[in-house]
Amino acid sequence: MSVTKLSASVADTLLAERVNTPTPAPRRGALVPVLSTLPWVLVIVALLVVWSRGSVPAPVIARFSAYWVLALVLPGALVYRALRGSRGNLPEDLGYGAATGLLLEIIAWALAAATGQQSLLRWWALPVLVVFAAVPGLRRHWRVGERRPLPLAWHWAMGAALLVVLAWGYTQWRTVPLPPVYGGYYQDILYHLGLVQELTRAMPFELPHVAGEALRYHYLSDAHIASGSMITGISPAVVLLRLWLVPVIGTAVLLAAGLARDLSGAVWAGPVAALAAFTGATVTLGSPVGVSGEMPLSYASPSQTYALVPLLLLAGLIVDVARGRALGAAWPLVPVLGLVCAGAKSSALPPLIAGLGLTAVVFWWRKRQVPRPALVALACLVAAMALGFRLFAGGGAGTLRVQALALLHFIAPYAETLGPGDGIWPSAPLPPGINDAGALGWLLAFAVVVWWVLGQAPRWVGMSLLVDRGHRADPAVWLLAGTVLAGAGATWVFQHPSISQIYFWMGVIPVGVVLTTWSLAEARAPWPVLVVPAVAGALAGLATAGTVVGFAVPRISRPGTPITSTIEGWLRVLGLSAARYVLFVAVAAALAVGVAALWRGRVRSSPPVQVAPVGRRRVATIALAGVTAAMLGASAAVVVGGTVRSVLTEPVPVTGPQPYALTVDEMRAALWLDDNAADDDVVATNVHCRPVRTTPHCDARAFWVTGLGGHRAVVESWGYTDAVVAAHGVENLGYARQNFPDQALLALNDGVFSTPTQANLDRLRTEHGVRWLFADSRAGAVSAELAGLAQVRLVAGPVTVYELTRPGRP
Repeated sequence: MSVTKLSASVADTLLAERVNTPTPAPRRGALVPVLSTLPWVLVIVALLVVWSRGSVPAPVIARFSAYWVLALVLPGALVYRALRGSRGNLPEDLGYGAATGLLLEIIAWALAAATGQQSLLRWWALPVLVVFAAVPGLRRHWRVGERRPLPLAWHWAMGAALLVVLAWGYTQWRTVPLPPVYGGYYQDILYHLGLVQELTRAMPFELPHVAGEALRYHYLSDAHIASGSMITGISPAVVLLRLWLVPVIGTAVLLAAGLARDLSGAVWAGPVAALAAFTGATVTLGSPVGVSGEMPLSYASPSQTYALVPLLLLAGLIVDVARGRALGAAWPLVPVLGLVCAGAKSSALPPLIAGLGLTAVVFWWRKRQVPRPALVALACLVAAMALGFRLFAGGGAGTLRVQALALLHFIAPYAETLGPGDGIWPSAPLPPGINDAGALGWLLAFAVVVWWVLGQAPRWVGMSLLVDRGHRADPAVWLLAGTVLAGAGATWVFQHPSISQIYFWMGVIPVGVVLTTWSLAEARAPWPVLVVPAVAGALAGLATAGTVVGFAVPRISRPGTPITSTIEGWLRVLGLSAARYVLFVAVAAALAVGVAALWRGRVRSSPPVQVAPVGRRRVATIALAGVTAAMLGASAAVVVGGTVRSVLTEPVPVTGPQPYALTVDEMRAALWLDDNAADDDVVATNVHCRPVRTTPHCDARAFWVTGLGGHRAVVESWGYTDAVVAAHGVENLGYARQNFPDQALLALNDGVFSTPTQANLDRLRTEHGVRWLFADSRAGAVSAELAGLAQVRLVAGPVTVYELTRPGRP
């Protein structure tokens, strides 16, 4: 018997068994509730342990935990149940409640900042709790609604996914010590810390690094961190560097799992989507080429990570409206979530709008009608995006330009061969190196794009649902597929000097994985057909990543150094990588079909039933399901294995000089300023650059005086201001090395340190509100005469902090 006929026979037998075997009623013994609770207890205990290992004191952990439970999860769960109803189980209710609580917190923070009543922010949840306790019709929302308990395996699988996320978070911050220490921080972390400090003040907000310039940036992630700091009284640096990350990611994990379960109807799809969406990497199978956009998470970009929560909550609502379902009392969530997405990450909302727009076009074309709720939602989201661009867009968002294939600039095969001649920012519709190299250049570009698409396959293979006529009639499939395509398209169409276009793709990764998991559930293959290829794929991923000792496949060597690399060499490497990938897919498909054939022996004794033959189509479905499972297994295994290895390995201590390191005294002086200056005091500093010394065209992204010091500066660092980012490439310099636009202000600021005069000090005090001077001799010469014109308040190593007294004041 041929493999095709055998597999078709297997499919028929399994189909018959499914039809005629009654589904036993689930039995829940006395131990089931306890065993279901245990994984969640383990996750919480593990979180507390890693926080403590991150040098967070126990009282601080207790305060932050109470804040999350009482000021986010509890009020959010009550409001979500009132608007959308209970999901029938406590974990999902609390996950969706946490997401709703984060939304309500942003609203409360905005009201407090607009009115200057930040002191009342810590009590924002109290009225919500009182209303739900006092109003009889709302009291039922304190309990889980109609119970629809989930299987015990679901709880343990979700616990495992959350533990992996927790371990990933721990690996991110374990090498980032809390200040004050000798060392350096990634500039974006310090930039966000400065924004967090700014958002504890009242509106209107200013760019803390250049006081007086309006703050235009997608800063709502920083607003959440600022709210957590104000509500708990915990230092913003501790909240940013340690506490906020894992709870927010855990919320997104529960939302992705809930969306996957809602769409597929399969309980197991939730944990699979959660694990693959937030821990999976690309399936490069040992290729030496790094891939941009491997994961949707980023420790260095709080905005990207935070935006996943409102985006996934919004996606669940849009799925319903795309299917023509009215949201009832939950309708206000659509425009509010849209605006929050726009304010959290400017790249978050456009792909979802594109997906909903594609759905509307397709169903207008096919049926000449579009569900009215979908049109209303589309209008709400477009308006939210327009308002969000007006309120938040900035920090370089306006420098996004159209250049197809610009992502090639950041991928080794192009960057090491054709890319160096492109310049810093070529004004061209395509990277110039492609055309300059002729047919060979186009072949290399094509090979890199194909390789990228293959590596990202676990995120888009779910679009195979569109092959089936029944699923093409489901607007939700078009919505998710359009969202994923839009995210990928924007990533390859736009150009940004800091590769920020990649966030279009990172934001839709969970959506793509949910769609893939849905397609896997729709295959309705026997569980061995999914598990065996998934395990095999995981082993392959671990082996080619060099994670499994003794089972490692040798990695393909690069064709040479960045100087000697050639197009031909990279084409050979990419060809070998693609061949390995194709072999992986072929083996996974054969393995799935073979497992299905072997499974026939288990069901052969079932009574024969007359069913319509399925034939080759069923074999193809089983093969595709096996390939998809293998991809997800390999994808997740790379990150899981690497994370476990990182956790078990002690971090290597940094020895010797670091190019961007700060001294303990510098950090201590900045922290002293945060503790002793009034909230609205303005600082003048001679610190502008990385490393600390100021030189012509130095890297103007210091950000630590405002971040650690917690106050606005007349001029600290300007590397991320809109004007200099827009000037990227001028005089063949990157944006971070451009001159400060207002040279007169910079000369006034720096002059008070090198050649101080009473007149200039008075100008700073009267015109710019300066109260403090933060002078660092490592940044530049500091005149001894300054001590006679301003009061010395602190001397710490190279830093001297001065206070400017008002005329007539001692």
